[in-house]
Amino acid sequence: MWEQLFHRSAKPGLSLQGQIREMIVSAILTGVLTPGDPVPSSRELARHLSVGRITVVLAYQQLTEEAFLLSRQRKGHFIHPDVLQGRSLKAATQSAAPAGDEPAIHPADWNQRLWLRPSQQRSIVKEQHWQDYPYPFLYGQFDKDLFPMAAWRECCIKALSVLDIQQWAPDYITRDDDSLIHEIQTKVLPRRGVWASPEEIIITVGAQHALYMVGDLLLRDDSHVGMEDPGYPDARNVFSSRTSQLKFMQVDGDGLPLSGDLRDLDYLYVTPSHQCPTGVTMPLERRHALLNMAHEEDIILIEDDYESESSFDEQPVPALKSLDRSNRVIYVGSLSKSLAPGLRIGYIVAAPELVLELRALRRLMIRHPTTFVQRTLSMFLSLGHYEAQLRRLAQAQKDRHTALIAAMNDYLPECRITPVRGGGSCWVQLPDHVSALALARSAAGHGVLIEPGDVFFKSSVAPGNFVRLGYQSIPTHRISDGIRALAEAMREV
Repeated sequence: MWEQLFHRSAKPGLSLQGQIREMIVSAILTGVLTPGDPVPSSRELARHLSVGRITVVLAYQQLTEEAFLLSRQRKGHFIHPDVLQGRSLKAATQSAAPAGDEPAIHPADWNQRLWLRPSQQRSIVKEQHWQDYPYPFLYGQFDKDLFPMAAWRECCIKALSVLDIQQWAPDYITRDDDSLIHEIQTKVLPRRGVWASPEEIIITVGAQHALYMVGDLLLRDDSHVGMEDPGYPDARNVFSSRTSQLKFMQVDGDGLPLSGDLRDLDYLYVTPSHQCPTGVTMPLERRHALLNMAHEEDIILIEDDYESESSFDEQPVPALKSLDRSNRVIYVGSLSKSLAPGLRIGYIVAAPELVLELRALRRLMIRHPTTFVQRTLSMFLSLGHYEAQLRRLAQAQKDRHTALIAAMNDYLPECRITPVRGGGSCWVQLPDHVSALALARSAAGHGVLIEPGDVFFKSSVAPGNFVRLGYQSIPTHRISDGIRALAEAMREV
């Protein structure tokens, strides 16, 4: 039994001592071991599991300290009699009503109660086990080779010091970690030309959470919201769940063009640094013109600077927010894009009156993002690790972009690539007769993952021959082979 339990508890990255502890805890909580049961001696269990006796002794000591085991002198260790105290146990038998007298059971009809069905919205879908594929051309995923593990681990350990725990462990209610706000204010935002006071900054659980809160707080059913087409699907889904008055404007080679269609809007969502999904950058002249029009027509701009730090230029174009003089730009940024998506750390920079209400709304939703991660990220920024990471990331993305363009020219010259000045992806137009969905299915069989572009367009009958090729999740040396495999898949299609 012990060997089987031990093998079931084996997990990558877990020490032998940790596996033994998990084995016993799991056996207790699933009923394999019951209160009062004896466990083997440390010597006997070590022999069963083929591990050192000291490993078992240390595991038993930890379990005893945590009241899973009870040590009895000269008798050994036993499952603690109170280990299940306070747990709700389902009765083994229940009194049943006499036959024929059972009341009719009417299950809840959830289909009648759901007024919103997010699961039926058109969203970006990515292969769950994408890391098993040799050529994942996916945007925004994690690349272990680009993650600064040693630096992040150092900051995690520092955040776990007694003094720091005392500072981040309490309930912050509506506040954020002051040190992270300060680091964003002094180190992150100035890179984009943005200067803000602490009262103008709020931390979010990623940029997605930021957009959801902005939509929740500002949009009503009669709010007219402008959006780019093609554009970010999840922003479209967030805003469409609050208003039916969405107006879509087709982008060009410089991003969102200025037109009379903008004049009837209340809000405009825009991605000027790297337009999603084409990756193009809005020129400075158009940014000034857009701000002037927004001022004249009283439009609030929602600037999603999701990839703000990723530029191939030495002097990237400043953010819309940096040019704003009338406080009508709501600036949404992300820190996890430069590190790892799983960190889920973003922020909003906006007028103090709006940030005050955003804090109150966030309290109703999640209270505040985890302060441990906030404190860790604050240390990561203060020690200069973030600046070093941005330099590494910029060079890696530039190298991978160069390799991708060269490989596309070699193996898929019939495809048209939209030129970009930075970022982690390319927008590619396939030949007219090639279906992006069919190509994606065929490519997966060759170990290549790509993102069909139809989901980025407002209409479900959008052009079907666009794909987004991300290169942040694939090493440079695999790009050429991956594009060659993609070319083979396209010939099949």
